Amino acid sequence: MNDDDRMLTRRDAGLLLGAALAGLAGPLRAQNAAMPRILVGFPAGGSTDVIARRLAEAWRGRLAETVLVEQRVGAGGRLGVVALRDAPADGGTMLVSPSSMFTIYPHVYRKLAYKADSDAIPVSPICNATSAFGIGPMVPASVKTLADFVAWAKAHPEQSAYASPAAGAMPHFLGDQFKRAAGITLTHVPYRGAAPGLQDLMGGQIASGCFILGDFLPHLASGRLRLLGVTDRERSRFAPEVPTFSEQGFKTIIGVESYGVFLPPKTPAAVVDKVFDLVRVALREKAVVEGLAKLGFEPLAMAPADYARRLAAERAQWGPVVQASGFSSDE
Repeated sequence: MNDDDRMLTRRDAGLLLGAALAGLAGPLRAQNAAMPRILVGFPAGGSTDVIARRLAEAWRGRLAETVLVEQRVGAGGRLGVVALRDAPADGGTMLVSPSSMFTIYPHVYRKLAYKADSDAIPVSPICNATSAFGIGPMVPASVKTLADFVAWAKAHPEQSAYASPAAGAMPHFLGDQFKRAAGITLTHVPYRGAAPGLQDLMGGQIASGCFILGDFLPHLASGRLRLLGVTDRERSRFAPEVPTFSEQGFKTIIGVESYGVFLPPKTPAAVVDKVFDLVRVALREKAVVEGLAKLGFEPLAMAPADYARRLAAERAQWGPVVQASGFSSDE
């Protein structure tokens, strides 16, 4: 957000919201007063679902009396994008999704069922989420930095492995980048989500893991996890004592996942702008901001054209990374 956005008064926010609701009222009536819905391609209770429900709560009674959050689970989140692509382009159906669906997946899946650059209209990010690299009790307490871990991994290649929440997810490729940059053996072990991977990490079944920072945060007090680096350009306020990869000499290892709002293709520009206004208003809600902070996420709004450019740049960035990893899927 720019300084003007941050200085938006409560009265201005109310006017923005009123304009947005007025602009969306027509399309929603054309839908025979159907309830607006937010599609989510991941299971209930996960980060994407929690973000969508925070938005639904902020818009309930404003956008409509009820705003539905509808799961379209499967294919690593891709079913949500397909459902959005096929939905009416009237503002009544939106998608909340991590950016990987549009930046990394085009390079991973040979038979992607949607076009990442045209089958969804980016409205705005809601937040940014940095990833982090951590170690568990399998690794000696003397390992305190990435350099220490590299030395340990070279001495113990048979134990050197890292967990990620899924094959093809951003943490998978961040870990692979680290392995190649450090010149170490670091076997990738994908899990079905962060929870089981973190359990094995804390239990000493696997040496290290790369996950979204917010997944680590609830477990740090146990002392069974130690964070060695974060993948943003700057340190995170949620773990300010943890240096970035760049600070430790790995300057190319940067990965920040945005979670954004998307609309179906061919949605009129006026409707896109109105939904963007609604996102900005929601991000001024205390409950939304606090809910994002609990996940370790930084709130962020960005105009639709700017967000589209960001996604295009990240799509170009991740292509060579995925190719270098040698990983692809026919799923």
